[in-house]
Amino acid sequence: MGGGARRVLEAWRLGVARYGDALQLQERLVADRKAGRVGDLVLSLQHPPTYTLGKRREKAERNLLATEAELSALGAELHRTERGGDVTFHGPRQAVLYPILSLRALGLGARRYVEGLESAMIQVAALHGVTARPGDPGETGVWVGDRKIGAIGVRISSGFTWHGLAFNIDPDLGYFEHIVPCGIAGKGVTSLRREVPDGVELPADEVIHDQLVQCLGGTLGFTDVEFKDDS
Repeated sequence: MGGGARRVLEAWRLGVARYGDALQLQERLVADRKAGRVGDLVLSLQHPPTYTLGKRREKAERNLLATEAELSALGAELHRTERGGDVTFHGPRQAVLYPILSLRALGLGARRYVEGLESAMIQVAALHGVTARPGDPGETGVWVGDRKIGAIGVRISSGFTWHGLAFNIDPDLGYFEHIVPCGIAGKGVTSLRREVPDGVELPADEVIHDQLVQCLGGTLGFTDVEFKDDS
């Protein structure tokens, strides 16, 4: 990236998307990125109530505290995935980013990439007066004190990324009571809405989604972000 080269991250604003549909789109886009048919991009969206299990299936299943039928009665779907991480929840008023990137083209390793995801969420929290931090050893994601505000679960295939991060703006935290979030017992879950200082008004969720994308682009070394709406 020497010589002031321009590197653009394309951001697709997808609004609300069912998990299965977003997964199929990711699979297609990863294949396209590997073949050079598309450049680096990120999907920005939220899901209807959804629980997902990571690829360490047996451990993740133990951290699911309700049956699939009970989750369905809550109006939530359950998906078993090939991403890293344990069990987590996705739902309305949570910002989800799925970056489809070539780490080799960016000159990044897996650890530096994950640190970039953490940094983006920490920067957005700071924009609204909230001090967040990376997790302690063995604790994935981003935390405010001992309360988790952002989750990370990625998959990297031949140097190309998919899956990604989920940042709690103001979701219904009651859904997290049905799991051991990310397999970390004894810790709470929080949201940006709960943590902002008194008197701080949050902008619309869509603005926070875009802030998260901009921060991610900056922390991963992109010079520009170009937004594209669902249409």
